[in-house]
Amino acid sequence: MQFFNFHTHKSANRQDVFDIVNQYPNEFDESTAFYSIGIHPWYIVKERIEADLEIINQKLTAKNCLALGECGLDKRAEVPFELQVTVFERQLHLAEKHQKPVVVHCVAAFQEVIALKKKLGITVPMIIHGFSKNEQVAKQLLDNGFYLSFGKYLIKNPYLEIVFKSIPNNRFFLETDTIDETIEIVYALAAKYKNLTVDELQQLMASNYKTVFDK
Repeated sequence: MQFFNFHTHKSANRQDVFDIVNQYPNEFDESTAFYSIGIHPWYIVKERIEADLEIINQKLTAKNCLALGECGLDKRAEVPFELQVTVFERQLHLAEKHQKPVVVHCVAAFQEVIALKKKLGITVPMIIHGFSKNEQVAKQLLDNGFYLSFGKYLIKNPYLEIVFKSIPNNRFFLETDTIDETIEIVYALAAKYKNLTVDELQQLMASNYKTVFDK
């Protein structure tokens, strides 16, 4: 594994990049090598929830399905927040049932996500993707057992350097999500911030991958 891309919406289709491609239940692409699957809080459709959850339940049994998600809570989305919570809870139960890590989308709802993890007694790893908040929020999430994934905002927001440097090396991942920049660009910046060589960072990401996914 040269470059591990924790979360992307489009496969790089390269031998030196191992990526987890985000999939939606109603738009599933069978040709995807490795994927996560979940109901994004933006795209909850009441009439389709049961059918989508059943598809997720089935796909989580596949070896090349590495995680559930992205799913989560978003207070800026138009979907009613109470409905988001219900759908997120049901997906977390599926993650526990199948012992799959969870790719979490969270906007302005970190306290609620932490509370749900505690309330449901979630034991599988939960990774906040696209993290962009301050050290206080990061510490609170880390103290509650979350992992953090960095990508778009690491590139676009120079102030995130301080936060990123404070994250323990065994508790983060790197991603491209929907940006045009390649995973190499994310790695190069992350390596610079962490005072590591890209090769050392690759080894670190391989170790974190093994801890979270290779069970």
